[in-house]
Amino acid sequence: MTEAQVAANRPLPRWHYPVALALGAVNTLSFAPTPHGGWLQIVIITLLYLWLMRTKGCKSALLTGWAFGFGHFVTGVWWLYVSMHFYGGLPALLAWTALALLALLLGFFPALAAAVWSYGISLMETGKRCPSLQAGYRAVIFASAWALGEWLRGTLFTGLPWLASGYAQVDGPLAGFAPLAGVYGTGWVLALVAALLAQALCAIARRHPARAIAPVCAAALCLVAALALARISWTRPAGAPISVRLLQGNVPQDMKFDPANILRELDTLQQALTAKPADLVVTPETAVPIPLVQVPFSFTSSLQHFADTTGTSILFGAVGATLTPSGQMIRYTNSLFGIRPHDDAAQGYFRYDKHHLVPFGEFVPWGFHWFVQMMYIPQGDFARGHAVQAPFAVRGHFVSVDICYEDLFGEEIARNIRHNRVQPTILVNASNLGWFGNTIALDQHLQIARMRTLETGRPMLQATNTGITAVIDARGQVRAKLRPFTVGALDATVQGMTGLTPYVRSGNAPVLLVSLLCLMAALAFRQRSRPQQEPIR
Repeated sequence: MTEAQVAANRPLPRWHYPVALALGAVNTLSFAPTPHGGWLQIVIITLLYLWLMRTKGCKSALLTGWAFGFGHFVTGVWWLYVSMHFYGGLPALLAWTALALLALLLGFFPALAAAVWSYGISLMETGKRCPSLQAGYRAVIFASAWALGEWLRGTLFTGLPWLASGYAQVDGPLAGFAPLAGVYGTGWVLALVAALLAQALCAIARRHPARAIAPVCAAALCLVAALALARISWTRPAGAPISVRLLQGNVPQDMKFDPANILRELDTLQQALTAKPADLVVTPETAVPIPLVQVPFSFTSSLQHFADTTGTSILFGAVGATLTPSGQMIRYTNSLFGIRPHDDAAQGYFRYDKHHLVPFGEFVPWGFHWFVQMMYIPQGDFARGHAVQAPFAVRGHFVSVDICYEDLFGEEIARNIRHNRVQPTILVNASNLGWFGNTIALDQHLQIARMRTLETGRPMLQATNTGITAVIDARGQVRAKLRPFTVGALDATVQGMTGLTPYVRSGNAPVLLVSLLCLMAALAFRQRSRPQQEPIR
């Protein structure tokens, strides 16, 4: 038996999977609020690839990826425990159990990627190729499986793309790929670079330094390409800058929907909206905590009067309702409503209804009503808005809006820009992250918004209840922000942008197509490499 066969039959050490889990936990540090975590992430994914190279077959690769994914998600989205326990009233043990089960579910996707990679490289063993070609083949298979796994996580069962690996690159070396291929394409390049570096290290460890040259050069080429792409301006200024005012109410989540406080909240909101004029004033999600049809007429009339006398346009969040001809409410929506000055040429009724709803928060998945009924969080069975909705016109600019969770789905934001009758020039996200307390969820959400600006080449205005309220320019840089958990208003000037980035034009299709073709090529390679059987004589 050869040395290679002996190594293949040697069982993995007991600490193999705990180390993979620890790597996943450390990977959470790659994301916000860690500065420049993109470099750290390259190191971690490189170590993960080295660890996967120790596995023997699809099963051990799958378990290694699952351990990594569980460690990553249980530490990365632990703030869901805050919403379930402190605000939802779910018993602590049950809340932690629900978090662990969710982490196991999300961990399945990196596990699937690891298993597909393991199967893909096993096909390579049937043929004989030069070591450099094999290293490149394995790296491409890993990148393709990794990207498809992340895309599936962001798509299946309405999707949860939070902590997609590309988000960590917003301040990292690979950010230049975002306007070209989006967050999943950036993750594809990340996985490719990590795999190449890992195989170079492996070649050096095995005393074959010459075999490390090609992978290192390929990885360096990716980094140089990212730096070059980051210097390209895919969009250009449109019109004159506008003044904006973003409100942060900091209404405690346990008081926000309390009937005893609603009138006081409305009065406070009205004073904040009319305190100072601007071209555009934006409130957080559901700043009006009751359906708009129940709001006193004096509230909306005062806003309209302020808009008429100051030239201010207003976007405010409220629950919308559609009435039947008989006057009965038949559907509720999580919405943003717009008020313009009457002398505005684009005057008219504006309403945006949230399209991508949050499971368990805005609709209850089939079979989970028992779980929702155990919590005290106000639940809604909201109706969905249209996938493409007209933007809000403000002084020659067109503002494309989305609400909270929708900010995670870059493909949908790109589609709204690509297919709209008028091209939006500014993005607005209205959110309420008060459900998650003072946790890393706030910083992670801001990082997600910054990725959307890189993908679309447009500035983003993010108005939130508790934070982080911020103005982000078209290159993903935070130009101004409010301190979380404070009451305030953020005043800034924003330059709208026009033009389409490659990602807005094509969405996720290119990276999905490339990944699928690479995996299909692996199957075709197996057919070519399979030895011919001797004919029966």
